[in-house]
Amino acid sequence: SDVCSSDLHGRLRPYRNAPRSLDLDLLLHGEHQLEHAQLQLPHPRMHQRAFVMVPLAELQPGLILPGLGALSELLDRCPPQSIERLAGPDALLECAGALVPVQHA
Repeated sequence: SDVCSSDLHGRLRPYRNAPRSLDLDLLLHGEHQLEHAQLQLPHPRMHQRAFVMVPLAELQPGLILPGLGALSELLDRCPPQSIERLAGPDALLECAGALVPVQHA
């Protein structure tokens, strides 16, 4: 049987839309488009979520989302959401149990 990687890490969701202890979403994989029962690329609702689109626009402002269009245009149509930056450029990223300084270009 297929097992979601988040399930391998002990994620428990006893009912639909239950709070998540771990949530991993694959948003994009290059220019690939995929329609599968367990995976859709690009993520089917990423363009509706400002908390995804705003940081993505900071990282790749000229990005074209396969099958969806220009990131900048999609962001203009994205429903308004409150987004708060939690850490500045001196933030630390926890990676494999070690704290690693985040490098910014």
